[in-house]
Amino acid sequence: MSRFAATAPLMAELEESRRDDLRARLRRFATPRGDERALDAGTGVGAVAFALAPLVEEVVAVDAEPVLLELARQRSEEFPNVSFVEGDVTALPVGVSGFDLTCCVRVLHHIARPELVVAELVRVTRPGGLLLVGDQLAPVDPLRAVELNRFEEARDPTHTRTLADVDLRSLFDANNLVLRRAEIERERRELEPYLDLAGCEGEARERARGLAPAGPVYTVEVGWYLLEKASISA
Repeated sequence: MSRFAATAPLMAELEESRRDDLRARLRRFATPRGDERALDAGTGVGAVAFALAPLVEEVVAVDAEPVLLELARQRSEEFPNVSFVEGDVTALPVGVSGFDLTCCVRVLHHIARPELVVAELVRVTRPGGLLLVGDQLAPVDPLRAVELNRFEEARDPTHTRTLADVDLRSLFDANNLVLRRAEIERERRELEPYLDLAGCEGEARERARGLAPAGPVYTVEVGWYLLEKASISA
């Protein structure tokens, strides 16, 4: 059984428990009008897609993991304006384009080359459209950032690297994006449920515990960024 097959029900339960809070954040942070065509890149079990669906006209949800995508489909009955596409967020499928709002939340730390994801989001966003990016942030101190990534890699082999705020802003600048809004929130985490969510068991769990931040409960920083793709000059 794959890691995702084993943990998908836990991920779905967490998604449902956070849905209302995430919807409130998306409403406040992205201020959708209601007529947007939106993309959820790296949808997983549909967290952003389901939170966003009542706020926009259409959501296309893309993910490369079939197990998660199928579970999202099974749970989407109350959201008929959400459709699902299996695909790689570093090279989005043909036809996945022309969006007013593109979202990528808690995905970049899984991607070896996150610059490809940002470039794809820009490519499929219409001129003048918005991009919303959210992810955990690495500490500014490089040694603490290394420690964080060692823990995350031990917990979840699909983790590649948590980026710092400055790294994300550099990616946005490289793609000529205009930062419209940014927030950093502190998120409380309980270690054992967090390990469960990644299916981290046995020796891997013991190793992750040894590398984890001090204490059974700790906080991390999550960055939220709303960006605008420049309009084509007349």
